[in-house]
Amino acid sequence: MSVKLKPLADRVLVEPSAAETTTASGIIIPDTAKEKPQRGTIVAVGGGKKDEPMTVKAGDSVLYGKYAGTEITIEGKEYLIMRESDIFAIL
Repeated sequence: MSVKLKPLADRVLVEPSAAETTTASGIIIPDTAKEKPQRGTIVAVGGGKKDEPMTVKAGDSVLYGKYAGTEITIEGKEYLIMRESDIFAIL
């Protein structure tokens, strides 16, 4: 996947995973009740700050906060741009 966007400093561009459509027991979740995904795949990373190199890289699967990042649309696709510090873990 190639996105023509280069995040600055300690920011990363994340493609959120698809929201769950059914529960573990098989109940279908309507669009209005779907939880915002809290995991995704890093698409692009910034160059880091002077004294803080980036610890994540493109292709990493990550967990982030429920309200982390800013939603943006690039070529009709939804992404989140957030600071590396908003990421909790690499999966």
